[in-house]
Amino acid sequence: MGRPLWFVAGAGVGVYAAARARRAAESLTADGLRDRVRGWQVGARLFAEEVQQGRTERETELREQLGLRPTGLPQLTTSITDTQKDPH
Repeated sequence: MGRPLWFVAGAGVGVYAAARARRAAESLTADGLRDRVRGWQVGARLFAEEVQQGRTERETELREQLGLRPTGLPQLTTSITDTQKDPH
């Protein structure tokens, strides 16, 4: 029973090695490299979007804690007409 077991084990390892070699060869073709680059680009874009979303959320939290307006500059308390009064 020892020889058939080793034969099956060897055949399994051979099939596994052939499949790995085929995948490696396909990944080194022009299409395979292009797919890898596209995958990295998508990953980088998703990471940048998550960072932007986290930054926006944190900015909103800080603005709420500090009592600032949600967007833009803080509102001025004096109006333009008050500052343009005639000093005479």
